[in-house]
Amino acid sequence: QVQVVESGGGLVQAGGSLRLSCATSGLTFDDYFMAWFRQAPGKEREGLSCISWSGEHTYYTDSVKGRFTISRDNAKNTLYLQMNSLKPEDTAMYYCAAGLGCISNTYAVRLASVNYWGQGTQVTVSS
Repeated sequence: QVQVVESGGGLVQAGGSLRLSCATSGLTFDDYFMAWFRQAPGKEREGLSCISWSGEHTYYTDSVKGRFTISRDNAKNTLYLQMNSLKPEDTAMYYCAAGLGCISNTYAVRLASVNYWGQGTQVTVSS
């Protein structure tokens, strides 16, 4: 059975860093494009970053570009998100997803289709 499990969230002060992990099993990991999303209470889900199956292409939404870095380790079937210079506005539930491909434009980053979602990990940034 497919499992997608995020970890690494927590409480951090503004300006601090966190590294999120997304461990997967039951799927052929390197067949999938992977992405990170987040959702704050009362707000729409926001695509943050997407990475190709080989890791050679990455995409970021403007609000996190330069602060967040997406990466993957196909040998470990794991996706990562390094988050630096965190702001209170980054407070949200962060989700990992596996899908068909990355779509990125001036306004948004997302997957062309989502096959699997994780349960999420909470990130809270205090001022």
